[in-house]
Amino acid sequence: MSLHDDAVLVLKSYEDQAELRQAYLDHLAAHPDGMWKACGSGHITASALVIDPERGRVLLTLHRKLRMWLQMGGHCEPGDGTLAGSALREATEESGIAGLTLLPSGPVRLDRHHTPCAWHLDVQYAALAPAGAVEAISDESLDLRWFPYDEVPTVADDSVVRLLDATRARL
Repeated sequence: MSLHDDAVLVLKSYEDQAELRQAYLDHLAAHPDGMWKACGSGHITASALVIDPERGRVLLTLHRKLRMWLQMGGHCEPGDGTLAGSALREATEESGIAGLTLLPSGPVRLDRHHTPCAWHLDVQYAALAPAGAVEAISDESLDLRWFPYDEVPTVADDSVVRLLDATRARL
């Protein structure tokens, strides 16, 4: 199964945000290359909020290009077999934490936003950090920092706050 086919299946089984979910499905139906950065009219991206529920905190990255505190994530790559795998790869690469595990039952939220390269149709997951996780900054970040849940609204935009709220509701 191709990554495109996997994304369609994931989105069809996602039960929330019906209008946005349909927009993602319509985009994929109209753009066979809609999974890839090369698709200039927009593309599916995958992200994951790294969370440590035991300590009530999340790991955010200060994005090098956007200069905003965000969850880990980005473009799908040809080696990605699934959308969930893409989100987990991005979270692992950008956090430096081995042993992350995605929350079961698929994406937590969808978020469509414009970036310097194109529209990102982001499929957002949540990843649980293992006990004793130690982060390591990647070249895509200016900084990595753990934030207590209640500090997230003071540093991040509404999309990250909504992702955190949806993640906490799922825990």
